Amino acid sequence: MLRFPTVIIIISVVCGCSSQKAFVKETKTNMGLSEITFGDSSKSAMDQFISGSVAETKGDYASAISYYLQASKLDPKPGIYYALAKNYLNLNKLSQALEYSKKAVALDSTQIDYYELLSEIYSNARQSDSAASVLSKIISMDSTNVDAYYRLARIYETNKPVSAINIYQEITNIVGPDWNVLMRVAELQANLGNFKDAAASIQQILTIDPGNTGLKKLLAENYQKAKMYDEALKVIDDVLTANPDDLDAHDRKAQIYLSENKWDTASGEYSYILKQPNVPIDLKIRIGATYFEQSFKDSTLIPITKVFFKTIDQDTANWQVKMYLAAIALNEKNDSDAIENFKAATQLASWNVEPWVRLGGLYFDNRKYDEAVKVLREAITSFPVDFRVNLILGLSLAQLNKNDEARVDLKKAVDLNPKDITALSAYGYTLSQLKENDEAVIYLKRALSITPEDINLLGTIGLIYDGQKKWKECDSVYEKALSIDSSNALLNNNFAYSLSERGIKLGLALKMAKIAITAEPNNSAYLDTIGWVYFKAGDFDMAIGYINKAIQVGGEKSDILEHLGDIQFKMGEKDKALKTWEKALNLDKNNSELKQKIEKGEI
Repeated sequence: MLRFPTVIIIISVVCGCSSQKAFVKETKTNMGLSEITFGDSSKSAMDQFISGSVAETKGDYASAISYYLQASKLDPKPGIYYALAKNYLNLNKLSQALEYSKKAVALDSTQIDYYELLSEIYSNARQSDSAASVLSKIISMDSTNVDAYYRLARIYETNKPVSAINIYQEITNIVGPDWNVLMRVAELQANLGNFKDAAASIQQILTIDPGNTGLKKLLAENYQKAKMYDEALKVIDDVLTANPDDLDAHDRKAQIYLSENKWDTASGEYSYILKQPNVPIDLKIRIGATYFEQSFKDSTLIPITKVFFKTIDQDTANWQVKMYLAAIALNEKNDSDAIENFKAATQLASWNVEPWVRLGGLYFDNRKYDEAVKVLREAITSFPVDFRVNLILGLSLAQLNKNDEARVDLKKAVDLNPKDITALSAYGYTLSQLKENDEAVIYLKRALSITPEDINLLGTIGLIYDGQKKWKECDSVYEKALSIDSSNALLNNNFAYSLSERGIKLGLALKMAKIAITAEPNNSAYLDTIGWVYFKAGDFDMAIGYINKAIQVGGEKSDILEHLGDIQFKMGEKDKALKTWEKALNLDKNNSELKQKIEKGEI
């Protein structure tokens, strides 16, 4: 998502916090003498306690502990144990702090200060459940203890966010709307995906701090996430009324429009942003790039994208801008503009292959293989030994079924990076398409040695062995692949078809064909396979039903029509079979076996 730096927002939100209450109390630094009553026989204990208090005041916690320990031996009072626990906590000696804190609570369970210290020790020891239990006890003793509520809510935020929200509501009931509490609630609601409730909390904060621009933007963001687009736009328009030059607000408004898929409307906001001289060039390019990528789905955005990059181009000489302008020219079939901008890009970044790879990869990912080939053929003249250029060019040519050309670039890619799975498998597959099967298997097995459980590689090798009639190897590869993924529809289909063509293990073949058809019931190839298995098993009624459905779903194809003709022939409909075979031959005039069937008038 395109966003301006959030520094401005953070500053404005933080500035709005100045009036918030701080709920967390400071721990008492010393237990007053009036809070501990010493008997007449415990004057020595009192002297030790006083000395400990003085040392504690000076920050000499080790000495304080020594005095308090002596006092506790002379007169074991809860207040002394409390003082010991505090000082051990100050030294981060948590086990000792916990020991004496528990003793203090055990001797006097009426002192909230003792429980507060105990909860603090548990928290420092990361014993959250124990800390929460103690805080709940404090709240049961004093239902107005805001500090305890707040500490308990913070503990619950991680694992019990709904409970934390409920506790923050209790705080609000006690002290009224508070900036910090409401912000915590808003964050928790947003984390839970309750964006409408988060927005409601932010609205309450705005009653405390109505002029806070950062809060208003945060409110708009939560409205947007809640799909309350009209409310989000109203808030952002309020921000822009007060500050028309707020670029972040313009960007947020554009993002709201994009959430509604209103790319054309959003472009007005982005046009304003692109014209501003203080906007970083990288951000401008990202805006244009977002529209460029969307134009693959919506071609009506191409003119807007072009205007964006033309606007950016007026203020800078950037190779990325030139590349995008060249790509747009290619889309418009304006070769002269495309060449001009490509040349400008190479002059601006003659050292950099990245723009070519990025653009070629973008075209490839969007299945614009012709455009990818144009770009990368231009690139390969300057970067003939770049692995990515050769690979993406070869892959693009392979997708266009230009396998003779693809093999050259894919072989170069393999030579440049002999351990790359994509290059090895693509080169192997291309060789198989060129019927150079022995060589194809060599490269596919190289890829398989790197990823031995790659079922796509195993499946491709299985197909090649099947075509070579190397049945033992074929069956072994398919069995290994299915041992890795027994439910894979393609593997089950291909192995089932191979077995049915050989007329063996038809029960197993039918079982695998059913797995494939269950996974993809409208796949015409799978329908043809299961129909063919039934045909081989002699169940012509089931066979013709599946074959007819395959034609209905996938259209008339030569191999499926040939199968239909074979079934019709076996069912005694010889004239109908002959017509079906002739129709199949019209779709594949080089099918010699089909020609023989027609000439003989029989299978």
